[in-house]
Amino acid sequence: MGCLCVLAGCGTSSPRSPSATELDCMARAMYFESNRSSRDGMIAVGSVVMNRVQSDAFPDTICGVVGQKNQFAPGVMTKDMVSRAAPVVMAAAQSVYQGERHPDIADAKFFHAAWYQTSYNNMHYVVTTGGNAFYERRRPENVTAPVPLPPTEGITGR
Repeated sequence: MGCLCVLAGCGTSSPRSPSATELDCMARAMYFESNRSSRDGMIAVGSVVMNRVQSDAFPDTICGVVGQKNQFAPGVMTKDMVSRAAPVVMAAAQSVYQGERHPDIADAKFFHAAWYQTSYNNMHYVVTTGGNAFYERRRPENVTAPVPLPPTEGITGR
């Protein structure tokens, strides 16, 4: 099983398991959930992961959040990550790990594929980027953006 190597000095000994570091887990979430489609999409996914880590409703580690059953892409913790996008994914994971957040995510802890349509009345959408629609769960009377917003890109560019 392969994993992106995102820490200095990794790869100099035997390969680590995908959950060996929080940074590797962050990279996995970005890699499989944003489809490497945009930096904004990766940073938004990472921002959701960090919002969940900060929440009492989710595990308190990045690997705990990313590995939580039925929350992220199937195989997120076990599939190989082989792509020319690896340097971009690694840089985005490092940036979120060090504190960068997508400015439009705010407190959002959820997202789904942008094409997916749902009939729930408690989803307040905050941004659509990287092929995903990101949202907060709110009481229905507090939802002011009940449908995914038009896609935006280029907000986090570095």
